[in-house]
Amino acid sequence: MTQIIVLPHVELCPDGAVIEAAPGTTVCDALLANDIEIEHACERSCACTTCHVVVREGFDSLKDAEELEEDLLDKAWGLEPKSRLSCQAVVTQTPLVIEIPKYTINMVKEGHSK
Repeated sequence: MTQIIVLPHVELCPDGAVIEAAPGTTVCDALLANDIEIEHACERSCACTTCHVVVREGFDSLKDAEELEEDLLDKAWGLEPKSRLSCQAVVTQTPLVIEIPKYTINMVKEGHSK
């Protein structure tokens, strides 16, 4: 299992978290499996930017983003050089430190009471 440190996020993970994920699992699936409800409006099909994360440590261990992901990331709020779509970032053996941006661009937000 690989350790993923999730930095604090005001709404999704106020105290931060340390979770474990099996190599081959996407960061998005690992977050969701550990009750960190990151948005994923396209159901993890690489068609939006709602699951955008910034990989603060371990970025170079991830497989390079494909062209579609790169194109979508250009539209993400708070884009940084180490940004990835968590639905496309596959965990390896290297520990990761990730930050979920404060905001997301989501034109249709369902299932939320706010």
